[in-house]
Amino acid sequence: MPGYSSSPVPTDDFAVRRTERVPEPGGSLRLTLLMSGSCLPVLGAVLLAPVLPKLQELFSTVPHGDALVPLILTIPALTLALIAPFAGVLIDRLGRRSPLVVATVLYALFGTAPLWLHSLAAIMASRALLGVTEAFIMTSCTTLIGDYYVGRARDRYLALQTVCATISATAFFILGGAMGTSDWRAAFQLYAVGLLLAPAMAAFLSKPGPGAPVDEVLTVGHRPSSAGRLAGICLLSVFGGIVFYVVPAETAYLMNGLGIQSSALIGMVTAIASTATVIGSVIFASMIGRPERRLAAIFALCAAGFVLISMAHNVAILLFGTFLNCIGTGFLLPTLLTWAMSKLEYRNRGRGTGLWAASFFLGQFLCPLALLALKSVTGHLTTAVGALGLASALVAAGLLPLLRKTSPQETLQT
Repeated sequence: MPGYSSSPVPTDDFAVRRTERVPEPGGSLRLTLLMSGSCLPVLGAVLLAPVLPKLQELFSTVPHGDALVPLILTIPALTLALIAPFAGVLIDRLGRRSPLVVATVLYALFGTAPLWLHSLAAIMASRALLGVTEAFIMTSCTTLIGDYYVGRARDRYLALQTVCATISATAFFILGGAMGTSDWRAAFQLYAVGLLLAPAMAAFLSKPGPGAPVDEVLTVGHRPSSAGRLAGICLLSVFGGIVFYVVPAETAYLMNGLGIQSSALIGMVTAIASTATVIGSVIFASMIGRPERRLAAIFALCAAGFVLISMAHNVAILLFGTFLNCIGTGFLLPTLLTWAMSKLEYRNRGRGTGLWAASFFLGQFLCPLALLALKSVTGHLTTAVGALGLASALVAAGLLPLLRKTSPQETLQT
């Protein structure tokens, strides 16, 4: 079998080879490009948040403008969720690098399009097309991390992907606000960064060699299809996406509910919460063992944060609740992603990654809708957050069997 040693294959149903790969020249540059590419969808998600009020005022005369303008911010995430599975299939068929390079160029084109567009409909169309390119970029970068790296190195770099995305989200939010003070169109100039990244990606992201899947599980007997093994993880990732996005999306409204209108104070609390996410991801990268076994504790931690938020009657308690929750979400994203990647082989890693990305981003898109539905039932946003905390606790309880579950691979190793 290509990519594996010619040594005899054990007769057990499953056998695992864990081979350390020799570092390749240019590895640091390659990693930098993959992390930079992973940040591009974040740019699409947060850059325009500070200028939405200006856009709301500009298109106030457009029919249903109040409802449509916020979609300028969220529609790329929805498009990404819808397109990512198809992007994954194409990536497996065409290779990883070429779709990534083309998508990065088109990202710059569609991202900067609002600089010269004037109608709300045209701007929304360009944002939807931006989401298509983001689906290819996110799926390609994540798949390449799975191709290039194995074992703990892969886990570390997938966690680093979360760290980079979280830090860049805070930076882009501040940068977008600063650029938007003079002209709402100015922030769209940043999307041109795709034109700088695309040539570097074409030059330095080499095709993964035949030894790429060295840590894959060799199957002698029957093994369930990747789709079947990934379905449960994807379903859990939809809920994980909802949990992950609550604090970034709702902190301002929660603080308004406490009578706080200061943008500076709201920004400070949001920045501290983002720092907690980074801390959680960094701690994850330093841990060993099967990440999915920690999921019950992770969802319990997120639940505890939600409960504190729901009980907050001052900024201090709210801040502690958001910090606790975001420590959990810092663990949550890389845990779900590494668990999904562990179920994939080289030949179907693209489509599997696309399905996972679609699930997680769908959860992010559904987050405000889920809280709105809970708010209509409970009567208050904080109570809705508490109800989501209860749901997270129930999910944590349902995941407890993972603590005791032993895989066939582990049986062989023992």
